[in-house]
Amino acid sequence: MEHSAADLQKTLQRLDGQGYPAYKDIRGSYAFDDFTLTIDHVQGDPFAAPSRLRVRMPMAVARFPPATYANRSRAIALRDFLARCFARACRDVSDRSRGSGKSGLIAMDSPGQEILERSSLIVTPELVEARFVVGLPARGRRILGRQAAAILGQDIPQLVTQALTYAHLDQNALTAHLNTAEDADTLRRQLASLGLVAFVADGSRLPRRSGVDDRPLQGEAVVPFRSPNSLRVTVTLPHAGRVTGLGLTKGVTLIVGGGYHGKSTLLAAIERGVYNHIPGDGRELVITDPTAVKIRAEDGRRVEGVDIRPFINNLPNGSNAAAFRTENASGSTSQAANIMEALEVGSRTLLLDEDTCAT
Repeated sequence: MEHSAADLQKTLQRLDGQGYPAYKDIRGSYAFDDFTLTIDHVQGDPFAAPSRLRVRMPMAVARFPPATYANRSRAIALRDFLARCFARACRDVSDRSRGSGKSGLIAMDSPGQEILERSSLIVTPELVEARFVVGLPARGRRILGRQAAAILGQDIPQLVTQALTYAHLDQNALTAHLNTAEDADTLRRQLASLGLVAFVADGSRLPRRSGVDDRPLQGEAVVPFRSPNSLRVTVTLPHAGRVTGLGLTKGVTLIVGGGYHGKSTLLAAIERGVYNHIPGDGRELVITDPTAVKIRAEDGRRVEGVDIRPFINNLPNGSNAAAFRTENASGSTSQAANIMEALEVGSRTLLLDEDTCAT
């Protein structure tokens, strides 16, 4: 049964000062002016994982042009863009000073540098749906009903309007996001016909800030990528037009060079090229065969029933290389298993870095 927004406010006023478990009374759906708010799960304690909510806004209200979700590539990019907008809006209105534990938290999973199909944000021709979490406020373990009413009755409508309606978004940024994803997917589909497994556009900025920060390295010291003449190819894309860059052909390609010359940086960019990247990332047109797999040694991993005979045939203790199994693989057997498993699931491109391979 769907209730009204006024019903939600009355219930929260009634619950003010009661024990935290009484928040369970607000589970259900509530009709606001422009959207429906559904409270799917209510946390049992202010220190527990926050409550799960979702909002559904009719497309007649959100008013996104059909061209923004006209194909799968653009639809995924639209969802990714809206998830970023919603997560940013959550950070703007979230106020952790509203009580104990997770009180006042409003959050959605924050996207990284990749443009991905996200379950936190759904777009169909009929509606836009956002899924997020809220820390229902309490003092100790007593309900703060008025603060909860402010979050659900004021903050949520504000961020929904700000992040989910076409008129309130940066439309130039949205267009760039959609076009970047569409160009990347178009190029990825062209790789096979061009005889390539990867493409790295001239001008790409490959270095990252650190091994744990995937954002682009900034500063004048960053050298844009430039392909060698012997491997340079030209592609034509729907939005970027003619683009030149490094075309890695099918077969065996070896990246060599001195220390700190960018070998691992280039390989890491190619490895991540199975994903599309956001505008400004620097790897927007670093595109790789979607079946590519990064292979490395994994000492100590478990292996179950993998045929490693192409690499290792005579094993000690009567082990069967045709269906090799172990709870603690060595570097060489783990890498052999990784290669065979990748081939079994259909990989046509294997990426190996000497630094992380078995010798």
